[in-house]
Amino acid sequence: MKIFYILVVVFVFLDQITKHLVRTLISVGESISIIPNFFSLTSVQNTGAAWGILQDQMILFYIITVAVLVYILDFLYKKKEYSRFTYISLGLLSAGIIGNFIDRILFQAVTDFLDFNIFGYNFPVFNLADSLIIIGLILFTIGTIRKQKREK
Repeated sequence: MKIFYILVVVFVFLDQITKHLVRTLISVGESISIIPNFFSLTSVQNTGAAWGILQDQMILFYIITVAVLVYILDFLYKKKEYSRFTYISLGLLSAGIIGNFIDRILFQAVTDFLDFNIFGYNFPVFNLADSLIIIGLILFTIGTIRKQKREK
């Protein structure tokens, strides 16, 4: 369980530091090319969710965030022992959720800045917390599938 808390603290800190640097050093809407035609740092204040859906629905985001975090903690405390893989996946997921929640509370928007253009597709701008959420969900799903296969 210790790895869960370590990951949450470390990654929430990294997420907030990167967002603070972006808010401090890059004007909203400004884009700095890092790898031409592939990767830029672009400052965006997103009041919605992924791909800009649900704009300005802060109360909904607060409710969903608290509910998911309570569910994760309840899940972790119902059973005393999970695999390290489970703690890691839920630690990453929780860190991402908390990182974006902090932004929504403090700024009523999430700071996004990672801007990729992949094979001509300009992927929506995102942040470290978004990446942690996706990675955490993928790892948790893989772990769940592996566990189910072992139990058969």
